[in-house]
Amino acid sequence: MNETAITDSIKNYYGKVLNSSQDLKTSACCTADAFPKHLRSLLKDVHPEVVERFYGCGSPLPPALEGRTVLDLGCGTGRDCYLLSRLVGENGQVIGVDMTDEQLGIARTYRDWHAERYGYARSNVEFRQGYIEDLASLGIADNSIDVVVSNCVVNLSPDKRRVLSEIFRVLKPGGELYFSDVYADRRIPEQLKLEPVLLGECLAGAFYWEDFRRALQDLGCPDVRIVSESPIDIDDDEVHAKIGMIGFRSVTIRAFKLRLEDRCEDFGQVATYRGTIAGHPHFFDLDDHHHFETGRPLRVCGNTADMLDGSRYGRHFELLGDKSVHFGLFDCAPPNSSSNLTSGAACC
Repeated sequence: MNETAITDSIKNYYGKVLNSSQDLKTSACCTADAFPKHLRSLLKDVHPEVVERFYGCGSPLPPALEGRTVLDLGCGTGRDCYLLSRLVGENGQVIGVDMTDEQLGIARTYRDWHAERYGYARSNVEFRQGYIEDLASLGIADNSIDVVVSNCVVNLSPDKRRVLSEIFRVLKPGGELYFSDVYADRRIPEQLKLEPVLLGECLAGAFYWEDFRRALQDLGCPDVRIVSESPIDIDDDEVHAKIGMIGFRSVTIRAFKLRLEDRCEDFGQVATYRGTIAGHPHFFDLDDHHHFETGRPLRVCGNTADMLDGSRYGRHFELLGDKSVHFGLFDCAPPNSSSNLTSGAACC
């Protein structure tokens, strides 16, 4: 596959072909009203040009970010970066990376505008131009990032495994990868991978879910959790004629830089959410099948306990039990797991 041709095609599509999200031909990019309520309110303080020229397929902005350093891969015009600017607070830091001149030009134009609107003495957002496959060349050091986010961009990379490798290099121990992207229910035929429109619409480069899972496992991350997912509609007749035989879904996932097992094991552990995460007073959803109600104990597998205890979420939970006694496999499965392309995605 010609990686340079893919990169050039994507630069052209996002830099010159698309003028706004209205030019897209599929539902891969979500609208603002698909956001959680607390993010919709923050979106009102993001400059309209930044919002209009932004293309994404989810709302991959996790909670508990105050004071953290967050890296946004493929930041485009910076919509998510400016939302994150509010979420990390004035003492936090947001780094946006993108390869497209036109997109970054818009993002940088409004740095001071947003800082002033948020009441910050100076902007806590910076933008670096480069490739998400080579974060080292942009000066992003090992173990330096608390959270990596990305919004429908990893699928555009011609070397997705290298992107994932870079993510786990820069994440701190216990750091979190939280991102939305497009996934396919089978591998994309080679002859379609260079189609400019299919590339730009995030279809031709979509990871086959099982290949994505295997790539993370190879990097030492055997347990990736699905937070949410939804089908992607292909309404454009021309696009459907070319690739309509493949099922696509937008999926938001979270994964941690932690030593985890490849299956959910039962050690008799219990987790209780304290209700202390800002914006989440009544419950916290770790993923699509771990719903923690405030004050209500919930049995968890060893991996889930480690995710909570070994990450920034630890102080928001009371964890009982250790791994001194093993009771076998943990009996747990995602809801409706047989109905979607990500069946069996999480080990738990």
